[in-house]
Amino acid sequence: MANPQSPLVLTVYAPALADEDSRPMAVICGLERVLPGLRLDSTISSEGNLTPLSRREAWLSRGRPNGKEVRLICNSDDRYRVTVSGWERPAGVSPRGQSQLEVHVKLPLLVAGHAVAVDAFESVGEATCAFWGRVTPEGVAAEMAQQVRHSMRQPHVSPRGLPTLKRTEELHSPELPHHLGWLNYWSDAAAGAIGFPDSTRDAELLSRSRRTATGGWVVQLTDAPLDLDTPSHLDALKRAYERSPRIGGLSIP
Repeated sequence: MANPQSPLVLTVYAPALADEDSRPMAVICGLERVLPGLRLDSTISSEGNLTPLSRREAWLSRGRPNGKEVRLICNSDDRYRVTVSGWERPAGVSPRGQSQLEVHVKLPLLVAGHAVAVDAFESVGEATCAFWGRVTPEGVAAEMAQQVRHSMRQPHVSPRGLPTLKRTEELHSPELPHHLGWLNYWSDAAAGAIGFPDSTRDAELLSRSRRTATGGWVVQLTDAPLDLDTPSHLDALKRAYERSPRIGGLSIP
C-alpha cells in the first residue's frame, strides 16, 4: 500500500526557457488557483531554513545564476509543504539534442487528494506548454527510474518485470514520453506520437482520462495512486507499456 505521508512528484518536460519567460510565474499562479488556501511565497535557503519572499515575482524572474532555471519556491506551512523547482535539461541528454525545461512539483498526497492532484497536474502541464509529464508517489518514482538502461555494455534487469527503457537522448522526438506514471500528461503532439486515443482499445484508459484546453490529455492508470506492491497496479502499468510501445523508445530500433 502506498504511504499516505509520501509526497506526489509531478514532473513535466517542456520547451527550454527563453529570456523573460512568463511560464514559471504561470505555474505558481495556476497551482494557487487549484489548491485552496495555497500561497507560494517562501524559499528554502542552502542551510535548510525557510525564507519568506517579499517580492516573489521579481525574485522568481531573476532565475538561478545561469538564468535558465526555476528557483525553488514553496509555501510556509510545514504540515502541507508544496515545492516547485525547475532546471534546464541539457541538450546532450535530451531528445533530438534540444535542451528542455524540467519542472518538479512536490505535493502532499494526504492533504491534496486524488481530484486535486489531477487539477494541479493539468495546471502545471498547461502552464509550461509541456510535451509530456507524469505523477507518481515519490518512492515509486525512484524505483521506476531503474527501468532505464544506461549502458549497452552491461547487463540490465528492469524492476518487477517492467520494460527496459532507452535513455532520453536516444529518443528521436521530445514529444515521445519517456516514462509512464500514475497520472500522465500528454500534449496533443505527444498523444499523436503514441496513437492515443484509439477507440478500439482505449476504453479503459479513456474512462479515467480528461481532455485539456490545449487538446492534450491527462490519463490516470489506476484509481488509487500507483503502488507497485499492488498486483493490479503493476498489471495496469505493464498493459499501458504494451499498449504504447513507443513510450521510452521501446519500439524504436
